[in-house]
Amino acid sequence: MITGGSSGIGKATACLLARQGANITIIARNRTQLEAAKLEIETARVRFDQQVLAVSADVAQVDALTQTIQTATAQIGPPDILVTAAGIACPGYFQDIPLEVFEQTMAVNYFGSLYAIKAVLGTMIERRKGHLVLISSGAGLVGLFGYTPYSPSKFALRGLAESLRGELKGTGVGLSIVYPPDTDTPQLQAENKTKPLETKNITASAAMWRPEDVATEIVKGLQQEKFVITPGLEMGLLAKLHSVLAPGLNWYFDRIVTQTRSQRPSKP
Repeated sequence: MITGGSSGIGKATACLLARQGANITIIARNRTQLEAAKLEIETARVRFDQQVLAVSADVAQVDALTQTIQTATAQIGPPDILVTAAGIACPGYFQDIPLEVFEQTMAVNYFGSLYAIKAVLGTMIERRKGHLVLISSGAGLVGLFGYTPYSPSKFALRGLAESLRGELKGTGVGLSIVYPPDTDTPQLQAENKTKPLETKNITASAAMWRPEDVATEIVKGLQQEKFVITPGLEMGLLAKLHSVLAPGLNWYFDRIVTQTRSQRPSKP
């Protein structure tokens, strides 16, 4: 079961798991994208009896999401894996971003994951079987210029995962948190429309990943029962050494911001 499964990392993960024989439920808001993704996932199946269910729900609405998950569970059974990939990002300058954007970003990115976990965890514990996969971000390890709504929501997922990890020991339920690097998704394309120039310059040197490659790392991490899944060397180092690296990274980011602002034409 994958929230945000109609595009990006969520859809790529759904396709990969379908190729491994899994039944798939994808949850997202846009019905047109859901149906297109369903067809793509169905072509990845290895057996004709594999089921692919596409259901529309807003993950930020607890009642609607809970009901959707219950309906999907009744149709094709309780999920062995839950991936919370639904997310939004609206970068910009802090003072220019309306409060509603901060609230909606937290509602989707953090509470959308929390609601989904709440809806499936009881059944997983009863069955002593299951795995939760939370999709955070490199911006959930280090706060990024221009991402004041987004970074806190991804930091919150990290806190949730680290707090919940110990509670799940001995229950038969596994837990992973993923810190993807910049990935070529529709979300990133939307972000680039409002991303400040300083942010673009900070992230310019980072390698762009394909959703399929991130999905491969996620499934590999699942198979190895990793708690922290970090696609790529940069994310691996950042996850292990972020507190040590933070002063140097802040100096580097500040230097780029200063250079970017100095190159802007002065106002008359």
